[in-house]
Amino acid sequence: MLLVAGGPAFFRVLGVVGYAVGAVLSAVAARRWDGRGRRIAIVTHLALAPLQFVFSVGSSVTLVGIVVSLLILARARPRFPRMAPRTRRVWLVLHVGVSVGWLGVALTMTVLALIGQLADSHAMRHGAYEVLHVVDLAAAIPSMALSIVTGLVVSLGSKWGLVRYRWVLTKFVISLSIPIVAGTVENALADELAARTADPAAVPGGTAAALTACLAAFTVALWVATVLSVVKPWGRTRWGNRALAAQARPASAPGAVGAGSSPRQPSVPRR
Repeated sequence: MLLVAGGPAFFRVLGVVGYAVGAVLSAVAARRWDGRGRRIAIVTHLALAPLQFVFSVGSSVTLVGIVVSLLILARARPRFPRMAPRTRRVWLVLHVGVSVGWLGVALTMTVLALIGQLADSHAMRHGAYEVLHVVDLAAAIPSMALSIVTGLVVSLGSKWGLVRYRWVLTKFVISLSIPIVAGTVENALADELAARTADPAAVPGGTAAALTACLAAFTVALWVATVLSVVKPWGRTRWGNRALAAQARPASAPGAVGAGSSPRQPSVPRR
């Protein structure tokens, strides 16, 4: 399907190669699941999940693969060691920088969509949609992929986890939903408008309004994710409560000595 899709040839070939490698590694992992197979599956699909956003430039059908990769990761239940404080700070700076850049790109694309919708000049209208298409490929997709990758590293390598807290899980859902909607809806609208406005007599119409609304929704969603990162509202999810209970269980087990308490002395029988 990738080979016959209508997207750029480079991204289609990249997707074919990526899926071929992923299929081989997944087959090896399935055969050796109890040994190293589980680790192979985790590494393979942690890499494939964000890469499939890039593959979607060649064909939006690759977005279905993201769900498959996430299901495999959920089956594997990966556990990651805590990062050292200095390492975590480096990854956190990278994540914040890339995420703010993604927000800036989304805002820029929203402004370009507004210019294309409202401009009276044909040159400005068509030029806005052409520039929007370039920004989408050159800035939005890389920012999107890097933000998700660095976010996964920061969350999985720290106490927050990926599904333990509601604000982290909400951010993750936002990060995944934007590329999926962009690949299935926004890209098609932008491509249609870039082709339609090549004719000086063409009118953008309702398609332009739909593109502007879509990009504005992306910008608002990314602002929500930014606020969640700063405020960190709500509490733990049910998975977070289970993890907390599992950590507390050994301390409350029979015979366990609590912190700050002294072991019970054996009683001396009376004579």
